[in-house]
Amino acid sequence: MTNTELLARRNAAVPRGVASATSIFAVKGENAEIWDAEGKRYLDFAAGIAVCNTGHRHPKVMAAAAAQSEAFVHTAFQVLPYENYVALAERLNKLAPIKEAKTILMTTGAEAVENAVKIARHYTKRPAVISFVGGFHGRSMLTMGMTGKVVPYKVGFGPFPASLYHIPFPIEHHGVSAQDSFDALERLFKADVEPSQVAAIILEPVQGEGGFYIAPKEFMQTLRQLCDQHGILLICDEVQTGFARTGKLFATEHYDIEPDLITVAKALGGGFPISGVIGKGEIMDSPEPGGLGGTYGGSPLGCAAAHAVLDIIEEEQLCARSLKLGKRILERLHQMKEHSDTTPIGDIRGLGSMVAFELVKKREGHAPDPDKVKLLTAKALEQGLILLSCGIYANTIRLLAPLTIPEAQLEEGLDILEKALVSVA
Repeated sequence: MTNTELLARRNAAVPRGVASATSIFAVKGENAEIWDAEGKRYLDFAAGIAVCNTGHRHPKVMAAAAAQSEAFVHTAFQVLPYENYVALAERLNKLAPIKEAKTILMTTGAEAVENAVKIARHYTKRPAVISFVGGFHGRSMLTMGMTGKVVPYKVGFGPFPASLYHIPFPIEHHGVSAQDSFDALERLFKADVEPSQVAAIILEPVQGEGGFYIAPKEFMQTLRQLCDQHGILLICDEVQTGFARTGKLFATEHYDIEPDLITVAKALGGGFPISGVIGKGEIMDSPEPGGLGGTYGGSPLGCAAAHAVLDIIEEEQLCARSLKLGKRILERLHQMKEHSDTTPIGDIRGLGSMVAFELVKKREGHAPDPDKVKLLTAKALEQGLILLSCGIYANTIRLLAPLTIPEAQLEEGLDILEKALVSVA
């Protein structure tokens, strides 16, 4: 069937609230390449929203899942536990930047965040949670309330759970300094919620959907000190930043801090659904038996895939490769920015291979140009490159090529991007 025919079926059968960034239908994926229903090849610079850091269908991931499927695929860990769940928890406990950690495994990123908040509230006996403008934490009612972006996530879905608050995320070129963020937090403590009622502050070390804005190191370290001062738990949401994407296994490692809890998902499973919460053992042990869990949480297939992903990251040195690829992407973007015949590029930023750039209305300016972003993603798709936009101003392009992408394909994709920038100028 053609993409058009499949789109008609999709529109008739699937509610419009489930938006799709493109109108092409995938039928095959190999590493950084995707083929659609009409046989056209694309380079994938979205990677399933940072899920396929190890590429589509990495042979070791597929082999691990196949081997597990020959044994069993489901028992529910709460009914009949299994060794690969325990072994994965042990590995994550050793790898995470948290001493004496314990891990619970779930299925989705939102589920991980929900459980992190449950654990934080149970341990602190406090209700409030503070998150940041532009942060994305999920689409469940709690995580949607914590998400710091109204359109399209919150429109028409309120009211949201109580005791959720937002403060600005530091973005210097949009006029918000780290001190501005802390000043807003201090005003929040004076006007809306006392620190003794705050269970946790949660943030992404690099905002994902919010625009790939990177938290300054000094900001993260001061935030850690402030949390310690008030007995507040610090949760690092690493659902999108985790597993070599930023050049370290966890983005939190760039900051020389120890969070209380880390949420993980996406790239951990290499395409198979799995998520988790890693945290300090004393905190993680707070809920009573039965207080945590989920029917599919830490599925045998997800655990098998995750073990393979961790092996691949180590064996193929993907943290180092992420830094190398990210450096090359940034070099090319700065070259594109200097070309007078391309669409004006504003801020360019990246940590490892988590790279983004903004489109602006005037060169050397910061006024967002979201309309050009829509044109650019459409033109790139026509030319065989899958791109994703993001950002609270909807003017950011995020680049999330698999960390296993051959360098020739990386250059091919960047060439397409440059041509698309020229064509929509």
